[in-house]
Amino acid sequence: MTSAWNRILDSADIRAPRLRHDYTRQRAAVARYKPHAYAAVRLLLPRPVVPHVIATTAFMHHTDNLLDQGPLPGRVSAYRSWENEVRTALATGHSDHPVIRPLLHTVTVHPGLAGQAGEFLAGAAADLDFCGFATEADYQHYIDAYSLPAFMLVAGLLAPEAAPADYRAACRGYIDGSQRLDFVNDLAEDLRDGRLGLPYDALKQHDVTRDDLENARDTPGLRALLRSQLQQAQHDLVASRRLAGLTAPANRFFVRAMVTLEILTAQAAARKGADILHGSARPSVPAALRALTREYRRRLRGTPV
Repeated sequence: MTSAWNRILDSADIRAPRLRHDYTRQRAAVARYKPHAYAAVRLLLPRPVVPHVIATTAFMHHTDNLLDQGPLPGRVSAYRSWENEVRTALATGHSDHPVIRPLLHTVTVHPGLAGQAGEFLAGAAADLDFCGFATEADYQHYIDAYSLPAFMLVAGLLAPEAAPADYRAACRGYIDGSQRLDFVNDLAEDLRDGRLGLPYDALKQHDVTRDDLENARDTPGLRALLRSQLQQAQHDLVASRRLAGLTAPANRFFVRAMVTLEILTAQAAARKGADILHGSARPSVPAALRALTREYRRRLRGTPV
């Protein structure tokens, strides 16, 4: 372990060797699959918060993998087993699983997380046999059942002790935009896996078929569909900038950067146009670095507002 990471674990009062090893494994996993987000966490959050955000993020990622990978019968069995294991661990406070152990420790520091983890598990089953949405209303139900509870695992760690009444609503606005963006940005991968995150009524409105998407047909309707979805995503993300002002002051640098990185991703996806059907868009490295550097300098100056 690096000395900087050791200091982070010390600041969070994570002392037991096995637990330190668990958090370190989670750190490596998050850095590997979400490098921009990991950089923002390390640069912009207070040290005592960092391991807990990493633990909940890694827990979500592990759960998502169980929900998404392999044939459906195997996924159902694997998820049910995982859900029982996590719920038992939350009830008893004990687990031998290296993903659950750090989550349990984080729950001792942030007790409200136990209820949020339970809500997340209850909604996660909605993702098991997911293959698409008939309507925008179905998509919105998915946000409430699964995406928002997942996001609250992290957002709950960033809220002040007495969270404002509209904190959850602001979180929902952010995750609505972020999830819509993900469904557009991940179209190529999702379609290969037999999934489609764009509502069928949106396809119908623009005279686009699933076959058009699967074969990456660059038609005016397809471009209009992608443009419409990305405009809605970006609108919701821009509106969610208010979320930073509702979080604990020390966490506002990170939240602002998080929202900005998503807006930059939406802009990159819009520039890619129909080519998004061949692979995801990412914000440019210079643009991402500017967003992180701007908030890091603010943090050094101690100006969270």
